[in-house]
Parts: sequence; C-alpha cells; structure tokens
Amino acid sequence: MIFKKDNLKIGIGIGLVAPLVAMIIYYYWNFSRAMTMSEYFNLLVTNKQLLTGVSSISLIANAIFFTIYINTHRDKTAKGIFVATLAYGIAVLVYKLVS
Repeated sequence: MIFKKDNLKIGIGIGLVAPLVAMIIYYYWNFSRAMTMSEYFNLLVTNKQLLTGVSSISLIANAIFFTIYINTHRDKTAKGIFVATLAYGIAVLVYKLVS
C-alpha cells in the first residue's frame, strides 16, 4: 500500500490533502446547515480570524499523520508532511499580512 512507503513525495501529498479534508469535515460539522460550501470558503477568505482558526484545526490532521510516520520510522514521508505543513502555515500568514 502507498501509505507504507517512505517517500518524500508521498509525504508532501499527504500533507497537502489532509488539511483540505479536515477543512471539509469541519465545514460539515459546523456550517453545513447554515451555508453552502461556496459561502463557507468565501467567509474564510473574508474573515481572517475564522481563517486562522480553521487552518489551525486543519493542520492538526497533518500533526496526526506526522506523528504516525515519525513513530513508524518513515522519516522521509514525515519530512514531506512537515514541509507541506510549513507551506500551509506560511501561505496563511502571508495571506493575512497582505490582504
């Protein structure tokens, strides 16, 4: 299975997809009754405080995967997850500072 390999690209892929999945789960958990997903993403773009909270919660998914891969000694994959986590964090920070 692909998740058993120790590969930097797999880690980056997991690190990019996991927060998006977590963000969608968060939407269904908290906002699906009140607004559409399109409205939710528009709200994230316009409300910096909500963006910070949701991105933090979403990156917890990466922390979980990172911990699993570190504990199973698949360090290359863990490094990829870490790189993707940093990229997300920096992107949110830059977005908040620029807009």
